[in-house]
Amino acid sequence: MRSIPIRACTHFDSPLGRVLLAATDRGLAGAWFEGQKHGPDASGWPEDPAHPVLVEAAVQLRAYFAGERDGFDLPLDLQAGTPFQQSVWNALRAIPTGGTTSYAQLARGLGRANAARAIGAAVGRNPISVVVPCHRVVGTGGALTGYAGGLERKTALLRLEGALM
Repeated sequence: MRSIPIRACTHFDSPLGRVLLAATDRGLAGAWFEGQKHGPDASGWPEDPAHPVLVEAAVQLRAYFAGERDGFDLPLDLQAGTPFQQSVWNALRAIPTGGTTSYAQLARGLGRANAARAIGAAVGRNPISVVVPCHRVVGTGGALTGYAGGLERKTALLRLEGALM
């Protein structure tokens, strides 16, 4: 992951725990659950709960968790990732709400059929949880595997979206 110039951050209290939101001049650059693997060291980031991108992200996340919204319309900044990671994160955005895909299917869709493990590593480094829906990627056969925010949160998100009963 590359270091990028975070212009503002704030915290959002979701039903699944506290989320750190971060923005650059380009858009939303981060949404990490507290305690999430691969979360950033945000010390030194300027707190600005009134930053327009962060305000809108919080509004849309509240609506999502209330079941009133199934997608997000936010400017995103994915430049912290390598070109490969960015391609994976952009592919995640195409997985429809209520749907899932496997790491192997994602790899095939990206023309990298033998790279399921590399795809999994990139999915795990997704900096914008929920908004870039890495929780919709499951193991072959639908097994719930891996989620940097914890399998309990992954399960809850998939239930909220109707992908699990």
